[in-house]
Amino acid sequence: MANPITYLRRRIGWGIRNEDGTATIPFIIFLPFYMMLVTSSVEMGMLMVRHVMLERGLDLAVRGLRLGIWNPPNSAELKRVVCRNAGIIPDCLNSMKIELRPVDTATWQPLGSGATCIDRSAAIQPDDPTFDGGGEDNLMLIRACVKFKPLFPMSGAGFSMPKDGAGEYALISATAFVNEPAR
Repeated sequence: MANPITYLRRRIGWGIRNEDGTATIPFIIFLPFYMMLVTSSVEMGMLMVRHVMLERGLDLAVRGLRLGIWNPPNSAELKRVVCRNAGIIPDCLNSMKIELRPVDTATWQPLGSGATCIDRSAAIQPDDPTFDGGGEDNLMLIRACVKFKPLFPMSGAGFSMPKDGAGEYALISATAFVNEPAR
């Protein structure tokens, strides 16, 4: 029988020269980056689909406002129409706030810093934002804000999105229209 030290040296030398499993090391190193890329792509894809559907729902609802289907407009009914036309927004009626107000065309004063959104982390929810149907020939601004939980909150885009106290991000859609004069 051979010397155990010689046998051990041959075995270690064979292990060092052996190239089996060398592809595993780069795979293990790059797997987290690929997974982050995949989760970020899925998160951003869902964000874009939800935003496009929110825009679509709001545009179809504004079409009804322009044509005078609701006179005067009602916040709850307008929210139902936006949610029905948006389609894929989960728990739409409970996660959306809509504000409608006339724009003062004499001063063009801005309406505020941003849209009012629901904050589920707050114990008391504030009342609905300003909802004023305006008069004839008024330039109107309508803003809708919907809150969503990220699909992958601890990785990629879901981790870096600005979130509120409840861990939700906001999608905001805005559009303007002019109230038609009465005939």
